[in-house]
Amino acid sequence: MAQFQRPTLCCCRKVLTVPSKSCEGGQGLGQCRLVDIASASNFHCFKLRHFHLDLRLNFAVKEITGWQVLELVAIQPGVQTLVLDTHPSLLIHSIDCKVPGTTGAQNISPSLTYRVDPFTDYGSSLNISLPAYVIRPHRAFQITVRYTTTDGPAIWWLDAELTCGQTRPLVFTQGHSVCNRSFFPCFDTPAVKSTYTATVRVPEGVTVLMSASRSAYSKQDRVFQFSMEYPVPAYLVALVAGDLQHVDIGPRSRVWAEPCILTCAVSKLGGSVERWLNVAEDLFGPYVWGRYDIVFLPPSFPIVAMENPCLTFIISSILESREFLLIDVIHEIAHGWFGNAVTNATWEEMWLSEGLATYAQRRITTEAYGEAFTCLETVFRLDALHRQMRLLGDNNPVSKLQVKFEPGINPSSLMNLFTYEKGFCFVSYLSQLCGNVKRFDSFLRAYIEQFKFSSVVAQDLLDFFLGFFPELKESCVAQREGLEFERWLNGCGPPLCEPDLSAGGVLTGPVQSLCDLWASEPPDPEAIANFNLSSWSTFQTVLFLDRLLDRSPLSHEVMGQLSRCYSAQLDEMNAEVRIRWLQIVVRNSFYPDLPRIRGFLHKHTSRMYTVPLYEDLCSGVMKCFAAEVFYQTQARLHPNLRRTLQQILFQTSALPTPTGSVPSLLHPTPSSPSPTPSDQLGPADPPTTGTIALRDVNVSA
Repeated sequence: MAQFQRPTLCCCRKVLTVPSKSCEGGQGLGQCRLVDIASASNFHCFKLRHFHLDLRLNFAVKEITGWQVLELVAIQPGVQTLVLDTHPSLLIHSIDCKVPGTTGAQNISPSLTYRVDPFTDYGSSLNISLPAYVIRPHRAFQITVRYTTTDGPAIWWLDAELTCGQTRPLVFTQGHSVCNRSFFPCFDTPAVKSTYTATVRVPEGVTVLMSASRSAYSKQDRVFQFSMEYPVPAYLVALVAGDLQHVDIGPRSRVWAEPCILTCAVSKLGGSVERWLNVAEDLFGPYVWGRYDIVFLPPSFPIVAMENPCLTFIISSILESREFLLIDVIHEIAHGWFGNAVTNATWEEMWLSEGLATYAQRRITTEAYGEAFTCLETVFRLDALHRQMRLLGDNNPVSKLQVKFEPGINPSSLMNLFTYEKGFCFVSYLSQLCGNVKRFDSFLRAYIEQFKFSSVVAQDLLDFFLGFFPELKESCVAQREGLEFERWLNGCGPPLCEPDLSAGGVLTGPVQSLCDLWASEPPDPEAIANFNLSSWSTFQTVLFLDRLLDRSPLSHEVMGQLSRCYSAQLDEMNAEVRIRWLQIVVRNSFYPDLPRIRGFLHKHTSRMYTVPLYEDLCSGVMKCFAAEVFYQTQARLHPNLRRTLQQILFQTSALPTPTGSVPSLLHPTPSSPSPTPSDQLGPADPPTTGTIALRDVNVSA
């Protein structure tokens, strides 16, 4: 169809369209511009067959040293510069070249000439001059880069005090979206996939895990060996090293964690993981990655979960909230098919990963837990989407499914509800067009089989959809008025339609009824007493609290009545529930419950709980209280989070210096707070106005 025609290739530019599937390189799919990678200037000139990492971890100085070997094939003749993505925190020592199978001087080249140029604030351009004899089409050559990397955005060093056990240090990497260029030089785009191997040398007592399908350990040499036999993009290469132990929880899955939380993690998951994998395989076809292991990371992990193949990373803080843990793990399982096996070719179409994975997650929960549960979780998320839409406005370009990045924009900024929930609604609409959800399951199985281990764009998905259902193509569903595929992809605003969620009414109905009682003037205490929150699920309770928060500011009398009814009860519930009540407390300047905020922030040091509360506290008259709590807890915060909170605290006015005592504000004059932004996903990103103010979504990558 005309509106999905693939643009022509524009070579050797940093802002370019990506080559089609038929290009000789075969790895640069897409119709969007690649403005987020320096290697866009020539990544399509080379095919990356494989790479190997040989690394040594030094916890004392927080450094990773070693080398990387890239096995490449020149696709286009005459290109004498290889451009890779890197980062200022990564120090290049030397680069050399080898052509396997040649002899003499041409076998190993002396150190190559290279240049590191600025690219954006999140990366640099590594330009390597290649010997003329190397650039012969379809002949393999190897580039070896020796380097050291320290504290770049991908690598998180945790002192012992910041781990769960507080006995030994730990390090982990987080590559999504474009952070792994600070871990190793790479084509940092999801359009390029390759296999990889790794050798990691560590001190005694340290266990290393990687997102690899095979692993081995030599205790005598303290060396771990890893192999990923399936092609993956750079952002899915992940490493964690520390005091980690494991328990098998199924024939192909195990839980890894620090010893102090391992028993809790295993008991929370039980045998569920294998059950979820089996349901997913029934729906979408075989699980292609072999292993599905989970490692629980300390609260400093900057997002909730990450779908690294064979080894999901998940934040240990979520263990408090069983239903959120369930949803997060199932979402990451769904990425085994949507995102990992078939990947969005550019970050401008991240919905191809997150929207499809969210749809798949909900198909799994529907089969495993029933339609009502899935509808409840979906209502909760779509509520948050519309809340974000009200704050941003209907014409905000970030609400598009195909967002066009400007040069220098970090793709991580696209990690928002639209890629998840608007993408989910579009996929649900495609399912509705089929008339039968089982027919759409069959399509998704065929889609995975067709594009497995490759990267795609929306055109690929939609062309395959219309080819799979020729009757829909003949009826021109892509141009149906008001629901055109083009409008779904490039229109701003909320989803053009949403799925029928009436099956969740048995769970959402009581929530809305209680919200209506609290909205009446005055609230009827006898009617309210008929509702018992302790019998509700977590998603019912957080939906209730979110809708109360939507109605803020509430009168002081209503807040007092809410506190008398629920404060003590909510204290016994999980963190996902408590943070919402505390946001209501802050937004309504209800000072009697401020001690609960202090206790919560002293206990919880993860980004997903601290940032929303500090933003709310600093938007009103409670800024000095926030500063007081910050100075009391800052030693237990990861440096990146500490910097983020300092930016929040100092963004509007000066604060008292940390010397001396900070005045307590337990009984100031009440004032109505105003909405403030929520957390960004970068490790130390400054807050920006206009994003969602509520603790809106438990984001998994």
